[in-house]
Amino acid sequence: MGEAGDPQPVKAFVGVLTARLSMLPRVNELLKERLGPVDVESETLDFDYTRYYEKEMGSGLKRRFLGFDRLMAPDALVEMKLFTNGLEWALSEEERRPVNLDPGYLTAARVVLASTKDYAHRLYLGRGIYGEIALTYQDRGFQALPWTYPDYRSEPYHDFFRRLRRAYLAQIGAKGT
Repeated sequence: MGEAGDPQPVKAFVGVLTARLSMLPRVNELLKERLGPVDVESETLDFDYTRYYEKEMGSGLKRRFLGFDRLMAPDALVEMKLFTNGLEWALSEEERRPVNLDPGYLTAARVVLASTKDYAHRLYLGRGIYGEIALTYQDRGFQALPWTYPDYRSEPYHDFFRRLRRAYLAQIGAKGT
């Protein structure tokens, strides 16, 4: 029988989605106040994978990922999602969100996203939050799963997660595999 133990710390990230790029500096500062310094950041990427958010947020959506230097316990994802949901509503105008924040974490083997929605491929984490493995790291690259969102299948996202993984492995003193 195995023994329960403490999990290895994980590397937090947030995907920021908005049509109003002028909001990014303020959002970045608010995230850094809570999650610590950013050590890996993506370019600003076009988000044209779905029109789901356009009614609320407008057209011309862009995505930027922020990876945070401070490692966290995996179960801190619940508090992180509750915080980012609260931040979205604090920044809202006339009950419309100008920014969507998608928190998650990375380990050497996977990328996990937080959600408030239950589906067959999600596990309940607590306080109304679910976790979803979006990507796995195998054969020297990130692999999508049947439910992985189209944008998370894209090379620009994989590039960000490769850089985030390298930073994470350096932090935990592991060799890249």
